[in-house]
Amino acid sequence: MSLRRFGLSLVLLSLAIAPCAACAQSSTVVPADDPPPVMREFRAVWVATVENMDWPSRPGLSTEQQKREMIAILDKLVELHMNAIILQVRPAADALYQSSIEPWSSFLTGEMGRAPSPYYDPLAFAVAEAHKRGLELHAWINPYRAKHPASHAVSGNHISVTRPELVRKYGPYLWLDPGDPAVRALTERVAIDLVRRYDIDGVHMDDYFYPYPEVQRGRELAFPDDVTWNRYVRGGGMLSRGDWRRENVNLLVRELDVAIHAEKPWVRFGLSPFGIWRPGYPSSVRGLDQYATLYADARKWFNEGWVDYFTPQLYWSIDRPQQRYDELIRWWAEQNFKNRHLWPGNYTGKVGFTNSAKWRPQEIVDQIRLTRAQRGATGNVHFNMNVFLANPDNLNETLLRDVYAEEALVPASPWLESGIPAQPVVQLRVDGSTGRRILDLRPGASTRQTVWLWVVQSRTAAGWKTRVVPGDASSYVLAESRATTPSDVRVMAVNRVGVAGPASRIVRAP
Repeated sequence: MSLRRFGLSLVLLSLAIAPCAACAQSSTVVPADDPPPVMREFRAVWVATVENMDWPSRPGLSTEQQKREMIAILDKLVELHMNAIILQVRPAADALYQSSIEPWSSFLTGEMGRAPSPYYDPLAFAVAEAHKRGLELHAWINPYRAKHPASHAVSGNHISVTRPELVRKYGPYLWLDPGDPAVRALTERVAIDLVRRYDIDGVHMDDYFYPYPEVQRGRELAFPDDVTWNRYVRGGGMLSRGDWRRENVNLLVRELDVAIHAEKPWVRFGLSPFGIWRPGYPSSVRGLDQYATLYADARKWFNEGWVDYFTPQLYWSIDRPQQRYDELIRWWAEQNFKNRHLWPGNYTGKVGFTNSAKWRPQEIVDQIRLTRAQRGATGNVHFNMNVFLANPDNLNETLLRDVYAEEALVPASPWLESGIPAQPVVQLRVDGSTGRRILDLRPGASTRQTVWLWVVQSRTAAGWKTRVVPGDASSYVLAESRATTPSDVRVMAVNRVGVAGPASRIVRAP
């Protein structure tokens, strides 16, 4: 059916758009003004499963209840113009997914080792539903925590039962000993199993390395790793105990970076350490020394480019004199020798507090603006999901009005994969039954080419509008009628590492 019959004329300015005689006869001069650049910003939320903090809301929910809660979370992220979910899938040597390595988490079913019934794989479900909505899903694992005090009795296939020599009791927790190479091998095996079997977009670790200090009767308890330390010394090791502990963690980070990308080059590896490297860096900063306390040399990981993105937890208000947000983010940006992503973490959940520590929504708006003002910082990760579901003080409306009014693409990671997506093949047609103007979308060059996202930019009298569309979509409703059809449309394909190709263009005659 000819588009001319509906008063539309296409100017085919790209070889990726198939020509037609009717369109060519009524071509018009294309305006010189281009659409604004597509905004690039990582906008993610941590969805914590430990202690049922975010999801599922309590252990033992039915399969359908768990699915409904996950759908509600994903739909809320889309509504807020977020573009990623960081889902905790291994809170404590357990699994919120089907694993042959570790037992089902008690936070999921109420009993460690028991699968959901009726059976489903929560991670496979979450990945599919996230991708259906154009959201990335990063699988969040804890490398060393073996049992949280809120979890129930361990199952027979838990590491504390099958390999008790790897486990240390420290305060109310069980921890895997980072000094044992078998522990490092286990964490790497878990991570690669996730990358291999699930279509995740990233592997993520937070700030729990060697544990935060436990205090008993006013005295700090020593972490009980004498066995592995003495073994190291007997073997001729020359490092100090602190340097040895840091090197244990360094080895895990470096090896994960290599192994993840060897399995799937496009899967990003992210780390979220405590927000302060050491007191005095920068000079005004005071607080916990993660280098000496958690044995996490986070600056080294960033300096060396062992991560694809770095999310220091800047959990203090802007006006805190010894943890100033602008000074900390500037200092971290200066450590980014390899030009990786800097996406700081924000304690957005404090907006939902009911005590003196409560923040106003404006605090988060201002922190996002400070992030944007810092060269080299290109996004934020919010802790945690429940605050967006509760929406205290109209937090969601404030964000959408002030900083998240437009959709955004995740910043590209071109060091992970080479190549640029081809110009897409785009056709505009009219649905005969509804009158809608529909864009048909196909990858350029080869129908076998994978498109992760489509970016559709359209111009009306009100200006340019940008929409991000999942890559598996073969069509997009551009307008409800001829009267509302944009005068200028650009379509780009985006690959799995966020690289966008050249745009195809459609112009409607006046």
